[in-house]
Amino acid sequence: MNPRPLAGLTALVTGAATGIGRATTLALADAGAGVWINHFGQPLEAESLRAEIDASGGRAATVEADVRSPQQVAAMFETLLATGPLDLLVNNAGIILEKPFLDTDESDWEAVLGVDLNGVYRCCRAALMHMAPRGSGAIVNVASDLGFLGRGDYAAYCTAKAGVIGLTRSLAREFAPQVRINGVAPGPIATAMVSPENMSEEWMAKELDIPMARLGTPEEVASAIVFLLSPQSSYFTGQILGPNGGSWMGA
Repeated sequence: MNPRPLAGLTALVTGAATGIGRATTLALADAGAGVWINHFGQPLEAESLRAEIDASGGRAATVEADVRSPQQVAAMFETLLATGPLDLLVNNAGIILEKPFLDTDESDWEAVLGVDLNGVYRCCRAALMHMAPRGSGAIVNVASDLGFLGRGDYAAYCTAKAGVIGLTRSLAREFAPQVRINGVAPGPIATAMVSPENMSEEWMAKELDIPMARLGTPEEVASAIVFLLSPQSSYFTGQILGPNGGSWMGA
């Protein structure tokens, strides 16, 4: 097995400075890819990640953009494409909201869908305008098991992630066989966003009531993403892998 299956390729990871994005960026660099580290308002974390990759002999650069903004997404792609082709895209940027539906106002709804779904649409569109004419490329969109399962008090988040799943499968059909488009739908993952400090006790109890009875790690999700971007998954498209500890099966 090739230890560096992505050597010579260039990837963009959105929301790359922390959590799943950070682990994915490190895993892509370890697999040989040059990586663009997208962040929004996290310059210190992004630069620390870039320096870590550089110190290990990898290739990385940072680019700040809010995926909610069409103008900033366009500028980000103009910046990175000016340096060479883009081969791989990981749409990871996301936010979560725990709030009863009747307390979820328009601004709450727009904020979550703006990042978690519309941001994926914008980055997929910008990437595919480049990848499709070249006849090659691979994209992985980060959804969630809640996009399948649903959950009370998480209507905006579940709706956005269900949309990511539908978008992934639709684009996979439209752009095959030249560009492969897949997704991952993680279960409960130990990140700063999903932690006992930020989530309710009820939420944590539900998340741990699964067959594996623990939170997953960002690295476990990253390994699935790298697989879907690598030649090892050359017959995969429109697939949603589930590093979820068995959550889809129930407790």
